[in-house]
Amino acid sequence: MIAYLSEDVKIPPFPKRKISAWIKQVSFLYGYKVGDVSYIFCSDKKILDINQQYLQHDYYTDIITFDYTENSHISGDIFISLETVATNAQKFKVSFQQELYRVLIHGVLHLCGQADKTNDERNEMTRKENEALKILQQTIENTL
Repeated sequence: MIAYLSEDVKIPPFPKRKISAWIKQVSFLYGYKVGDVSYIFCSDKKILDINQQYLQHDYYTDIITFDYTENSHISGDIFISLETVATNAQKFKVSFQQELYRVLIHGVLHLCGQADKTNDERNEMTRKENEALKILQQTIENTL
């Protein structure tokens, strides 16, 4: 089950059923089924608190993924700072929605085992995000 929750912000509008189906499709491509995945949308303050408390990092980030995956079922809590997503959308000159979708799938790719600590891992993560975003675009075009 995929849940969309919020801590201290309003959940942004997006087609949740389509996005959930896309997340399941991408997970399947990497050999996983979706178990319990919760997206928790929050503010910069909340994500900084989480980063400091659980990861001992003293900086803002767009996403923090807590991975509870077992065997072939991905599960986890994915915290997303909507403020940082908006900032990054401006920085990368993309729409808020496009950046949000990239971050949503970024968390799923972490649950599927993709790391992003080294340059090579980051490059591979970006490649997989781009592939997933193409799948989403095709899915949306096919439903019009």
